[in-house]
Amino acid sequence: MNVSAFKAACVQLNSGSDLAENLRAIAASVREAAAQGAQLIMLPEYAALLDGSGRVMRDNSFVEDAHPGLAECRALARETAAWLLVGSLTIKIDDTRMANRSYLLAPDGSTVASYDKIHMFDVTLPSGKAIRESSAYQPGGRAVIAATPWGALGMSVCYDLRFPQLFRALARAGALFLAVPSSFQRETGVAHWHALLRARAIENLSYVFAPAMCGEHQGGRSTYGHSLIIDPWGKIIAELGAEPGICYAEINPAEVERVRAMLPALTHDCAFEAPSKA
Repeated sequence: MNVSAFKAACVQLNSGSDLAENLRAIAASVREAAAQGAQLIMLPEYAALLDGSGRVMRDNSFVEDAHPGLAECRALARETAAWLLVGSLTIKIDDTRMANRSYLLAPDGSTVASYDKIHMFDVTLPSGKAIRESSAYQPGGRAVIAATPWGALGMSVCYDLRFPQLFRALARAGALFLAVPSSFQRETGVAHWHALLRARAIENLSYVFAPAMCGEHQGGRSTYGHSLIIDPWGKIIAELGAEPGICYAEINPAEVERVRAMLPALTHDCAFEAPSKA
């Protein structure tokens, strides 16, 4: 593989219910990352707005062509000449349903790829708090890899992280990098965030980029933060804490080829008969 290394940045935000204020924070962070030489800049899930109320999220969703968050990010990509992963935006599908949609934008602001979150976060947390993402969101139905100058990027969003078959499919389709923009709940993040992300990197011998939301949000939402960049051997090479910020890492696509040649697990998958139910 004869592709040069590049600098990646994961932006960690504490977005709330004020769309205009959130967009100002996004713009400042993207400009700062670009000024530090980042060529691929990544934002977390729900980058433009995060509230624990499904009603607030629906009221602040937009059809794709009218979403102010997407327009702002297109302009930022053009201004900075950077590749920009918009972790996710709430896109209005109809009067009651949204898509949780991630975008990869080229430096000219055009959409290279978009991906709708497949796995819905329908859970009851250890505290007893219930979240039913499927009540407001329409799940996606296709896996997506996007072409970048450095190799293919596999797209996912947050709760997708718990479904390794998605990431295996992305890696086997040629993804060198796996993006996991998230607003991971604090309760589950403390227990599972690092372990799951390292596992996805190790299993698929891929870089993993995980820009995350952090802190307290309106509507009783708490997110874990700890944005991570992980190399194909499972080593954490950049990490943030619990506050907003930006982490950076030099990414060498040839490292993926080296590790996969040494441990070619992606070529060792075997077909097998599923077990009968116990």
